Amino acid sequence: MSEQDPKKRGFFSRLFGLEDEPARPAAPETPALAEPPAAPPPEPEAEALIGEAAPLPIASPFPVTMPEPAPIQAPPALSPTALITPEPKRSWWRRLTEGLSRTSSALTTGITDIFTKRRLDAGTLEDLEDILIQADLGLPTAARVAKAVGEGRYDRQIEPAEVKAILAREVEAILTPVAAPLVIDATKKPFVILMVGVNGSGKTTTIGKLAQKFRNEGRSVMLAAGDTFRAAAIEQLKVWGERTGAEVVAGQQGADASGLAFEALQKARVAGTDVLLIDTAGRLQNKTGLMDELAKVVRVIRKLDPEAPHCALLVLDATVGQNALSQVEAFQHTAGITGLVMTKLDGTARGGILVALAAKFGLPVHFIGVGEGVEDLEPFSAQDFARAVAGLGEAA
Repeated sequence: MSEQDPKKRGFFSRLFGLEDEPARPAAPETPALAEPPAAPPPEPEAEALIGEAAPLPIASPFPVTMPEPAPIQAPPALSPTALITPEPKRSWWRRLTEGLSRTSSALTTGITDIFTKRRLDAGTLEDLEDILIQADLGLPTAARVAKAVGEGRYDRQIEPAEVKAILAREVEAILTPVAAPLVIDATKKPFVILMVGVNGSGKTTTIGKLAQKFRNEGRSVMLAAGDTFRAAAIEQLKVWGERTGAEVVAGQQGADASGLAFEALQKARVAGTDVLLIDTAGRLQNKTGLMDELAKVVRVIRKLDPEAPHCALLVLDATVGQNALSQVEAFQHTAGITGLVMTKLDGTARGGILVALAAKFGLPVHFIGVGEGVEDLEPFSAQDFARAVAGLGEAA
């Protein structure tokens, strides 16, 4: 029987006597390389589902009531003076006591520890001398104060407050002869002030502060940037000149300092300037070459004015302590120091060095500085300084 015989039945059909199912037509063969048929286009409903569905409103089961926003209240109007509240200006006494607080604290604490509930004897006075020497008041001053404390008080208890009062009295007695204001001789035009000192003593800043003070007194001022070693010093002096309205004579870094001082004196004489402040390079007192250069500056300006400089101020840094003594000796010999300016008293517990300087040299102390501001450089007062060092209140 051929493959095309429709009567042929399968084995199971013959076995159970079942009829064959009608023959299904054979599916047509598909070529091997034919591309698959394209997918039928989606139904319209499907296309609608592909797009982004709009959100459906959701009904809230409870009514929602939004509170009304509170009205915004405008801030109270401020007066022009209320917008700027300047810090109240501190008195000179307050600035002085705050500046000398480290020195006075060391002294008063030591005195209180020594004399609280203790009878006065030789050991007590030795301890007092040690405290005074540590504050750099110097051995002669320490011995003087200890002697004054011991007079008529042996073998009895003495209150610390009494010791402080004696200290203030003795220090004031030492300082009173040297407390002298800087007097500008109006007959000398210009009045030449030579400023000298070691590196970092605050010399250039002190020049700017003095220029401001002289300008406030109605004097015309000229500044000579004689510190030609440091470009920063030249620029710093120019800034002070702009602040104070003072003309600044300056050259290039490394220029001859004596030649610049000579030029500044010439200009000041022609202009009729009241005060000429000459800055000089900071130099250590033990450097012979630099000290000789300072002496040359003095010689050169005296070719124009034999009396110049009319004032030679040595600016001393209080933090150097006993080293200030050797500085005064060296600069006095080289530049003929006529007066002292003590700076940075607010940065040390050794402010007593000013007392030691006064006791040894007797040079006028014109100004002291207890801060960076212009108002922190003031004429020296022996009474104020002595009471501030001893931790006492302002004199009535």
